[in-house]
Amino acid sequence: MTPRLSVARELLLDLKLRLPGMVDLLGDFVSMESPSHDKGAVDAMGKRVADEWRRRGARVTTLTQKVRGNHVRAELTAEKGHRLRPILVLGHLDTVYPKGTLRRMPLRVARGRTFGPGTFDMKGGLVIALFAVDALRALKFPLRRNLIFLWNSDEEIGSESSRRIIEREARKCEAVFVLEPALGRGGSLKTQRKGVGEVQISVTGRAAHAGINPQDGLNAVHELAFQIARLAQFNDPSHGITVQANIIEGGSATNVVAEKASARVDVRFSRAADARPLEKKLMELRPILKGTRIEVSGGLDRPPLERTAAIGELFEKARELAGQMGFALQEAATGGGSDGNFTAALGVPTLDGMGSVGDGAHGSGEHVVNRALPERAALLASLLCTL
Repeated sequence: MTPRLSVARELLLDLKLRLPGMVDLLGDFVSMESPSHDKGAVDAMGKRVADEWRRRGARVTTLTQKVRGNHVRAELTAEKGHRLRPILVLGHLDTVYPKGTLRRMPLRVARGRTFGPGTFDMKGGLVIALFAVDALRALKFPLRRNLIFLWNSDEEIGSESSRRIIEREARKCEAVFVLEPALGRGGSLKTQRKGVGEVQISVTGRAAHAGINPQDGLNAVHELAFQIARLAQFNDPSHGITVQANIIEGGSATNVVAEKASARVDVRFSRAADARPLEKKLMELRPILKGTRIEVSGGLDRPPLERTAAIGELFEKARELAGQMGFALQEAATGGGSDGNFTAALGVPTLDGMGSVGDGAHGSGEHVVNRALPERAALLASLLCTL
């Protein structure tokens, strides 16, 4: 008697046959531009995704927003008799690309890759989730848990309107899978992410003629330069802390002592324990040049995704399933943040980077490796039905 294939292997074989459909749907999604700040465009994308989930029998709710795009929630119900905690799958509808990007960066399929704005980050992830469910249904693998799929509209701009919704859903769930892109060509999952913050430093000095009476001025640009030098001392690579002033503005003319200057500062940190002390140091910045004034605003708004023992166990489960399908799965850390940061900070085991394999996120060469799409969908499907 031929031994039965593992669940994971059966799913992979089914999904390999679905690859042309996956590429076609990815093309359809990418052709619908959905920049974060364009509510109408993101809502149209959300409606298309909602329709796909309704066709799969999901109970779909549109979470209407006044300013940002609407969020989409889809739920599949477990088989009768199962009362385990649900699983949450997260992803986003929005992209960083402004409307019209498709004209200079058109969708194309070449050399086994699909190129276009938002392919990798993260419309490929939306496709992976839909086809994972298709395979589960086709092979009649029962669901032991309710599956909640939450697609938000504003991840690329900080998830301000969706964070509370994400956290509310995550609190009732056993685990969270985030369909952000995988890391590297090997498709590593992300089991660690840095926390993220943005701080603005605004300096006020006093204007004066730079040649006639410079002594009567207070140079805000000079004060800002001193502050930036101070910020550089906050960097601590051994603890994963980076503080970088990346956007600088100041002054009005070369012959005027600068009255105003400002800096927008990117802040990253690996440990939740470092957040409060670091934020305190930033907020307590004081002027160095007598008479100048400083205002510090913003803060640290996205906690780190720290690798806990529970996350490690979840990754080992994923690695085992990948091995059954014949490919090696690695884990990695990254400095970028995602909505997985929010769920992990609540103590809910979270695996990030479950989406597409590819490269070029947010750039002109953004693409997805097509042959990896069935593998990623099979990995997700395997976790959804065996966890």
